[in-house]
This record gives sequence, C-alpha cells and structure tokens, in this order.
Amino acid sequence: MTDAPTLDAYGMLTEPATLKIERLLPGPVERVWAYLTDSDKRRQWLAAGDMTLAVGAPFKLTWRNNELTDPPGNKPADFGDEHSMETRITELHAPYRLAFAWGERGEVVIDLDPRGDKVLLTLVHKRISDRRNEVMIGAGWHAHLDILAARISGTRPEPFWDHWLALKEEYEARIPK
Repeated sequence: MTDAPTLDAYGMLTEPATLKIERLLPGPVERVWAYLTDSDKRRQWLAAGDMTLAVGAPFKLTWRNNELTDPPGNKPADFGDEHSMETRITELHAPYRLAFAWGERGEVVIDLDPRGDKVLLTLVHKRISDRRNEVMIGAGWHAHLDILAARISGTRPEPFWDHWLALKEEYEARIPK
C-alpha cells in the first residue's frame, strides 16, 4: 500500500537480521512525526505508550491489536489481547529520526524524509534474533505501516489480524530459509 510505483510495500532483509521497509505517506513531516511520538495517535496504528522525547528516555509500548481495526479480524489463538515491551529512545532528531531499543538486543530506526507534499518513511529493524522473528516482524511492521498509511490518508484499513496472517504467509515465502 504505497503511493509510489517504485516503492515495494514489502520489507526486505538488507543484511542478515536487518529488515528495511518503506512507505510514502501524505505529509507534512510534522503530522507523520506525531503518529510516531504521540501515544494517542500511535495507538491507532501500532502501540500506545507515553514517550518523553529525549535520548535515553525509557517508555513502554503496549499493543492492543484487536483495537486497531473494526472488525479486528481472526486473531490467532496463541496471541493475547495485550502485549507490552519496555524500551528506550536511542537516537532522536525531531521530526526526522526516531530510534529505540527493541527487546534486549534489537533496535528500530525510523527516518522521515519530506518529498514535496509527501513523506518517505523508512523503518529499519536491526538485530532480529532468528528467521522465525524475521517473518513475524516483517509481517507485523508491514501490517502496522499499512494501517498507519490508511489512518493518515483517511481510508479504512483491512482487518488487522486477517491482513497480518496473509502477510505472514507471504513473508514466510519471501524470507530465505
């Protein structure tokens, strides 16, 4: 779900254990930045959690994927209704770059690059632990970024769980074993 024919909606491994995914979104950059950093806006496409915008600042992300779309779709039985992760900001250059820790060893870097009236969002998820997580995380970021694009564009997103499950199968086929 991108606006530019040259962008591939799918994430790709740019090196072992590093996933890169891009979206061209309606601007301005400050609006997209707000969807990354404001808990109420971020919970509409990813996860809630108040964030102090300072390097080293801790914050908690809380996912409630059943609340992202109406209807939510068919949630797999092995997923709970809520999941949280403690993290911290590792790099910050408002409104162009936000980086934060992911678990014990991973990191997510999100860059925003204004392109006329649009914004190129580039997300790089580094140090993914194994292939299973590359598939899960690839499908997850893809689905969540599709919801972000829909929210910012004012369109209705697909049911989250159905979309994620279909993407998981596609990433299973795309990511080398």
